[in-house]
Amino acid sequence: MGIKWKKKDFVSLICVITASFLIAVNLNTFVEQGGLIPGGFNGITKLIQRVALAFLGIRIPFSLINFWLNAFPAIVCLRCVGKKFTIFSIVMVLMTGFWTDILPVYHVTGDLLLISVFGGILNGFANSIALNGGSSSGGTDFIAMFLSEKYNIATWNYVLVLNAAVIVISGILFGFDIALYSIIFLFCHTQVLNLLDKRYQRKTIFIITKHPKTLARELMTLTNHGVTRFEGVGCYSDETKHMLYTVIGERDVKAVRKFIHEIDPKAFVNITNSEQLEGNFYIKPLE
Repeated sequence: MGIKWKKKDFVSLICVITASFLIAVNLNTFVEQGGLIPGGFNGITKLIQRVALAFLGIRIPFSLINFWLNAFPAIVCLRCVGKKFTIFSIVMVLMTGFWTDILPVYHVTGDLLLISVFGGILNGFANSIALNGGSSSGGTDFIAMFLSEKYNIATWNYVLVLNAAVIVISGILFGFDIALYSIIFLFCHTQVLNLLDKRYQRKTIFIITKHPKTLARELMTLTNHGVTRFEGVGCYSDETKHMLYTVIGERDVKAVRKFIHEIDPKAFVNITNSEQLEGNFYIKPLE
């Protein structure tokens, strides 16, 4: 079967172009100026470039290395995650390589700490644009999305651990001062991703309402999540109360809150973070 393209796919393409440009700018400013290793396959590509230049005197285009590094993970992602996600991610890999090779290197600041912090923030922001647009920057993002889809958890902190191996190799070859600054870069990148990538974040909602049956039925239709109903007594009024309990995705919170108050304007709603969750939990497919 062929791929059915929708209007939102054009939004995804805009996100890909924007994110790839920001990553390339980051690579040619903060990363290049600070000599950092940004982690992931972009980091491996930068490391190979620097090794080839330092020990062999050869300049290798960023796009050439990055494309071949991403080839195998892209095939795995295509089979396990989704066609559109993989296609947009491949486009982003190609666009990132293109922008990185043609954009000049800019001087921003000579302070390595500022380079590490703001470079990491910019990198995380750019990647979050891609992820929220239905793509990724490839490489370890492919691996992270595969694990996230399989286990329904955010895996960016685990990817941070995997990137440590690349940083250690860089430290051995070019000195551990830069390697340690690269860890700061990656930490900032990971925290921004955890903050802005809402797909695997959950919220627990408690709703005290006078319309439990109607609200529960409509909530299950809206969110595709189950709802549990409890009966109790309000200690202040000594009246019978109905409480609904459900867990939803972070992205659905705004719509669900609006929906609840449309059905019951006087409903009491408590929303809390769900740090760990076991059991079946529906996540809307990427495509």
